[in-house]
Amino acid sequence: MRIAAAFRHAISGIIYCVCRERNMKVHLTAALVILGLAWYHKLSGIELGILVITIAGVITAEIFNTALETIVDKVSPDFHPLAKAAKDAAAGAVLIQAVAAVIIGYVLFGNKVL
Repeated sequence: MRIAAAFRHAISGIIYCVCRERNMKVHLTAALVILGLAWYHKLSGIELGILVITIAGVITAEIFNTALETIVDKVSPDFHPLAKAAKDAAAGAVLIQAVAAVIIGYVLFGNKVL
């Protein structure tokens, strides 16, 4: 596969998630607000780097969650306890990443905002 095609497929996957997943829209909106706060409060380069990595982690977890849910829905359209477990575990991974992001946000912004 040519590199341009690989990028097109990757971007298509991101667009799919943004257009179809409510939680992705929530994460992206929160990311834009937080990046605005980072600019307003003039976070240092290190702080901004930590923030970008944290945001990327949440977005990446949500994309993996969407991919897993899509696969599970395809191979197991009817209810099955293992399908539920897989989807719940993926959602749990996003939750862990999001909670970590909130904690990092508190560390970075707590003394600036409060």
